[in-house]
Amino acid sequence: MPKATPELIEKRKNEIVDACEKIYREKGFCGVTIKEISSETSFTRPAIYNYYETKDEILLDLLIREYEKWISDLEKIAENATGMGTGSLAEALADSLSEREVLLRIQNMNLYEIEINSRVERLADFKLRYKRTTEIIRDILKKSYPGTSEEWVSNVGVTFAALLLGIYPFAFHTEKQIEAMKMADMPNDESTIAELISKALRLMLPDV
Repeated sequence: MPKATPELIEKRKNEIVDACEKIYREKGFCGVTIKEISSETSFTRPAIYNYYETKDEILLDLLIREYEKWISDLEKIAENATGMGTGSLAEALADSLSEREVLLRIQNMNLYEIEINSRVERLADFKLRYKRTTEIIRDILKKSYPGTSEEWVSNVGVTFAALLLGIYPFAFHTEKQIEAMKMADMPNDESTIAELISKALRLMLPDV
């Protein structure tokens, strides 16, 4: 049997990751299994193991794909960041994450367990993408606020990263959570991801 080409392997992996994303959106982390992914693809369960050792590595590839899409958007912002005011910058960064629900959901809710159950070399692939986003954000901040110190740029970058590690649960609530908040007489802020990020950035960044 001829050896599969890199292009064919990539195509097969994309099919698996596409199925994983569909299941994750519909059923969440616990709903993602190799059996479920097999039922959504042309692959048997043993065939999927030719490409991934665990379901966590499939989810990690999904997260990597989401980061690559975000990197592309961040690079476009960086191209036009010079002289960008705080309001425009906050909106641009918020908009760049408005379509990244899956990225934020995995990162906020499931990344710790995924990292434990993934091979270190696969985890390093993700860390490279994460590192790239931090580099672009630092570049954006330097262009938007020329003359600021490296310490300030670093502090804002770290704070922004920390914000993104916990923001998902504030924007997305299950019906059970909403009902529990009503029973506890808690306010339910129905702000979107983009609205929450924009508000936070306007508080973090200088008013220029």
